[in-house]
Amino acid sequence: MGLLDILFGRTKPVAPDLDQLFGLPSAAVTLEAAAGFRPTGSGAVCFATVEGAVFEQTHREVQALLDADAEREGRPVRLTRDDYGYSWLVSTRKPDDLPELVNDLHAVNSAMEVNGFGPQLLCSLAGFEDDTGRRLALVYLYKRGTFYPFAPLTGTAERRDNPLELRVKATLTNDLRIEQDLGRWFPLWGAPGL
Repeated sequence: MGLLDILFGRTKPVAPDLDQLFGLPSAAVTLEAAAGFRPTGSGAVCFATVEGAVFEQTHREVQALLDADAEREGRPVRLTRDDYGYSWLVSTRKPDDLPELVNDLHAVNSAMEVNGFGPQLLCSLAGFEDDTGRRLALVYLYKRGTFYPFAPLTGTAERRDNPLELRVKATLTNDLRIEQDLGRWFPLWGAPGL
C-alpha cells in the first residue's frame, strides 16, 4: 500500500484464503453445542454466470474429480442458476460428512480459480438445520476471506432471523474469521444448497 492509498483511504482487497473453508467442521461442532444446528450435507459455490467452452471444460473436470469419490452416493455436483442470474455448483453429502462437503467446496473453488474464473467467484455456503426446521447457512465471502451466518425465516417471504444471525456470529467468533461489516451480510434468497 502506497502513500496515496493511505491519504485517499484506499485499502487493498483481502486475498482469498480458501483454506478458511477447512474451519467449518470445527465451527459445526461449536454451532451444534451452542445452538442445536447440525449440517444438512448440502453446500454450494456461487459465481457470476460464465458461458463458453473453457467454463464447460472446468465444470467437467470438477465433475470428474468429485465423481472419483467411491463413497459418494448420487450425483456429486449439479450446476443451477438462481432467479437473480447467478450460477451455483451444488454438492450434496450425508449430513455427517461435513469434512467431505468442505473438500468438495474447496475443490470447486480451486478449480475455478486455477482456470481463471477467480474474479467470478462470489461465495460458498454450507447448510445447517435445527430440530425445529430452522435453516442456517454459513457463507464464505470469496473476495473478503470471511464468513457470515444467513438465517432465512421459514414460511415468510424474504425475511431474515437477524437475532439468530447475531447469536451465531458471537458463537463462532473463535472458530471462523467472521465478517464484521454487517452491510456485507448479503441475503441469499432461494440459494441452492440451503
